[in-house]
Amino acid sequence: MNPKVLIVDDTLFMRALIKDILVQSGKFDVAGEATNGKEAVEKFEELQPDMIMMDIVMPILDGIEAVRQIIKQDPRAKIVMCSAVEQEPLVIESIAAGAKDFILKPFSAEKILRVMDQVWNGIKH
Repeated sequence: MNPKVLIVDDTLFMRALIKDILVQSGKFDVAGEATNGKEAVEKFEELQPDMIMMDIVMPILDGIEAVRQIIKQDPRAKIVMCSAVEQEPLVIESIAAGAKDFILKPFSAEKILRVMDQVWNGIKH
């Protein structure tokens, strides 16, 4: 069975792009989507996804605080951050908060699939 992924990003375009990459790979299913960190925490509880792909800079609740709240609920949560290059200090902070890895925008489909595979298979911790 494919891992179910919760996609969290405040832009519809980015959510759709990531969803297409994951689904077309045939390796991942999409459990749901969220547009901010607060929604991500709620959807994590509701949907119980196997993995989360999370943006950092979002309205209402940012990705780093969402990671902290999700890790508090489930320390084994597999969260991959996705953010722009100029936000690298935030990426480092998100890893410290409990995220397993990160992908810098702009990204390739290959990069997303490689990182998601590694995190899912426990290569990244």
